[in-house]
Amino acid sequence: MLSIHSIEKMSKSIKLKKGFNINLAGKAALQTSTEIVPDTYALKPTDFAGMIRPKVIVKEGDNVKAGTPILFDKKAEGIMYSSPVSGEVVEIKRGEKRKLLEVKILADKQIEYESYNSYSISDIENLDVETAKKQMLNSGVWPNIIQRPYAIVANPEDTPKSIFISGFDSHPLAPDYAYLFKDQDKYFQAGVEILKKFTKGLIHVNLDGNAEVPSIFSQAKDIQINKFFGKHPAGNVGVQIHHIDPINTGEIVWTLNPFGVIQIGKLFLEGKYDSSKLVAIAGSEIKEPKYYSVYGGASLEKIINSQLKQNHVRVISGNVLTGVSVGKKGYLGFYDHMVTIIPEGDQQRFVLTDGWFSITKKRLSFHRAFGLLSFLNNGKEEYVLDTNMNGQKRAFVMTGAFEKVVPMDILPTHLLKAIMAEDFDEMEALGIYEVAEEDLALCEYIDVSKHDVQSIVRKGINLMREG
Repeated sequence: MLSIHSIEKMSKSIKLKKGFNINLAGKAALQTSTEIVPDTYALKPTDFAGMIRPKVIVKEGDNVKAGTPILFDKKAEGIMYSSPVSGEVVEIKRGEKRKLLEVKILADKQIEYESYNSYSISDIENLDVETAKKQMLNSGVWPNIIQRPYAIVANPEDTPKSIFISGFDSHPLAPDYAYLFKDQDKYFQAGVEILKKFTKGLIHVNLDGNAEVPSIFSQAKDIQINKFFGKHPAGNVGVQIHHIDPINTGEIVWTLNPFGVIQIGKLFLEGKYDSSKLVAIAGSEIKEPKYYSVYGGASLEKIINSQLKQNHVRVISGNVLTGVSVGKKGYLGFYDHMVTIIPEGDQQRFVLTDGWFSITKKRLSFHRAFGLLSFLNNGKEEYVLDTNMNGQKRAFVMTGAFEKVVPMDILPTHLLKAIMAEDFDEMEALGIYEVAEEDLALCEYIDVSKHDVQSIVRKGINLMREG
């Protein structure tokens, strides 16, 4: 293993020229509320891309602890997905064709934890990889590891050529990572110590070059820090991999959010599966956007109901580009650290007063098609945007715009067409192994043809996996 000093010399700075920032109103203030405690929590198989055949191993009425295995995927039976809290399993919800949607748990007032082996830092350094892997698989922390290509939960039998951790989020209204992971330094370092057992390559931590380095990363050892400069999607790990250590045919890279690294560290230092996290509740329709201390999979109902400015809103677990609409009674997604609430956009707009020819600075458009004066704001204006599509689906229009917002050496328009044509050779040649849905989410936002670009990308990924 390289020393920290030799790793620092290899650090890279990447300046991205392509991208687009969406500056929305309602960013969360740096303050935390602990007053509201959700009653129920849910584990949702739909949060895990690529999960094919989830199998529930508990039944309604069972009592579980935080870290008790709840379900697994029959296609990857060794990976357990665990309860975020202790309590009673009150509902196993299914949809059409008995598709498993979520497992709901009524939480105890005092959370109890399954007991796993705990270690000191020196013990962790000497721990063998198979022992570490077994504890990670059994406890429920393994799903934090996402592999590229395909952006699915990593196969425990694979060996990644490197591991990537994005240390910042560039999505609209993204939470502040320095605040989100404050005072978690020792757990992050312990997580790094575990992860480095799985690869002979580097662990890359990629940071916003325009921001101060959070202490959780500046104090960490055995990592390579890289800095990225540019607009969104600079914070996307797929973009970072592309510029630091591109994926070639047959290669695998693992990726994690810093929270996943911290959760792994807590598992080995304290011997428990701890899903507690800070979540930013943000958006223009929230009275007091701020952070809340919750457990993973928390019910959002009690948190947001008293904070809504009005009721005709869309509640999104995650950000406005890649998040999932969950409704006012929905649950926080497994990988999410924010909830965004914006106005629902089902009203009609008149073209002269609120459409293409309206004279206003209050509408944001990459093409400058809506609000003829919006480009004069120079990115400083905060916008209140709703969910209106501003048009209907139409033929795929070749505008060249996609290439302006994807800072990768691929041709997104041609890639999407290859996916739609199910041309496997073209998909591979055009970079399907390098992208996930989030990497082309801006294309969906600016698409004049109104295609569901992210669904198309996932279709292509699934075709390549099955092929």
